[in-house]
Amino acid sequence: MEWWKDALIYQIYPRSFQDSNGDGIGDLPGIIQRLDHLQELGVGAIWLSPVYRSPNADNGYDISDYREINPEYGTMEDMEELIAQAGRRGIRVLMDLVINHTSTDHYWFRSSRDRTSPYADYYCWSHGAPGGRLPNNWTGFFGGDCWEFDPERCEYYLHLFARSQADLNYRCPAVLEEVKDVLRFWLAKGVAGFRCDVINLLWKESLEDGRRRPVLTGLEHYLSREGTHDILRQLRQVLDEYGAFTVGEAVFVTPAMARDLCGRDRRELDLVFSFQHMECDQILVKWLKRRFRPKAFFDCLVRWQQELDWNALYLENHDQPRSIPRFGSERYWKESGKLLATLLLTLRGTPFLYQGQEIGMVNFDFTRLRQLNDVESKNVDKILRRFHVPQKLRWRILSRTSRDNARTPFQWDGGPQGGFTGGRPWLGVNHNCAAINLADQEKDPDSIWSWYKDLAALRRDRAALRHGSFVPLEAGAQVFAYRRELEGERMTVVLNFSGKPASVSHRGALVRSNYPREGFDGQLGPWEAVILEEET
Repeated sequence: MEWWKDALIYQIYPRSFQDSNGDGIGDLPGIIQRLDHLQELGVGAIWLSPVYRSPNADNGYDISDYREINPEYGTMEDMEELIAQAGRRGIRVLMDLVINHTSTDHYWFRSSRDRTSPYADYYCWSHGAPGGRLPNNWTGFFGGDCWEFDPERCEYYLHLFARSQADLNYRCPAVLEEVKDVLRFWLAKGVAGFRCDVINLLWKESLEDGRRRPVLTGLEHYLSREGTHDILRQLRQVLDEYGAFTVGEAVFVTPAMARDLCGRDRRELDLVFSFQHMECDQILVKWLKRRFRPKAFFDCLVRWQQELDWNALYLENHDQPRSIPRFGSERYWKESGKLLATLLLTLRGTPFLYQGQEIGMVNFDFTRLRQLNDVESKNVDKILRRFHVPQKLRWRILSRTSRDNARTPFQWDGGPQGGFTGGRPWLGVNHNCAAINLADQEKDPDSIWSWYKDLAALRRDRAALRHGSFVPLEAGAQVFAYRRELEGERMTVVLNFSGKPASVSHRGALVRSNYPREGFDGQLGPWEAVILEEET
């Protein structure tokens, strides 16, 4: 059995996890200081958002050197110590692999400006269309067009994301060889694998104009093309030399596309992060939200559970708002936080937990745009201003969708700056740290933290929750119920996604409830989650 099928994987956003030296920025020594917290939680692996050298135009997702550590986070010696200390606690380390693009500060890009350089073809360069027009009509993920003119080379370069994130050109064989060498460098240091950023966009089949659409014109020329599958199969040969694990962030992916990326016989990825369940509360794009509809959410989860043998399970990450105000209820903060934990840890697949989720952290409490750091949010604000959207409405949109909602520093205690730093934090700490923090919850057996720890242990103890089949029982407007079954062990999970009570027909011996009760009579309280064991 692959180790990652039994593991709880924990994502760390290093900049916001723990600052060890008072400069207001989380770092590698800070992560080392907190490894005991992760071990107590039952974490089997940590995934680090990028810690490579970077100018931080997109907080590390713009890499300027794949073989160096960002000095803000520490040194290579610190990284090696983290791998060693985590290993002593039975925790593996996963790196974030960003290979669709690099920073324009990377020496590959700087060298590619010279057309006689060996790096000249490392990026997607174009002269542009006749009449001084852009090379094509594509639009980018951060809004606007995705071409930037470079006066030194006198050509445009492609950037599907920020203008300082230039897309690599995989038609140049040397690029793939460079990436293979990067994999070998980190695997030799002892990392267990990689989370692969926007991994299904690598191969640009052509640079022709795209079919116009409300967002992302040109998508059909680079989304999950056969060239990307070929690249992944070649990278897998290197990964297999070390027995390494990969999970890929795959945008606009369907279950069929996911099977093509992580089918066992394909030898590409092990798991895929999909987005369809995260799109149940949006209109076209993530910045336009609508009321959360539980049934649409349930139906999506059921579809992916049934169509993929094994899922990468998540409700939060560094790019998404916090899950309690999004899918739960701030009025029923504790109850809905525990319910979402129950969902995450009882579906079939590998659960990925994002830092702060285990204590029920919620969205930021900022009041104005200048408090944000996120480049995506700032770009969206510029677009909204261009369309004369009033400031209050712009802020309402951004305050609900900004990636900074998940990036506020971890709330370790109720003291100054939440115990994150002794200095001024790079991004504001939520003032509710006095009420929501780990130190208080560690003392409370009824806390969200205690519930996560208990559920993680239950999942380890019950084979049906780890490897059992998934059978949907109910997916209505309010209640989601399903069975996990393996070798005669039957566990039924019943979740009430509402502030109203509910009555259900599901029965069994009560294993867990997020309400204080001795047994289960079919009556669910607001945001109640129960786990039942059925007789076979």
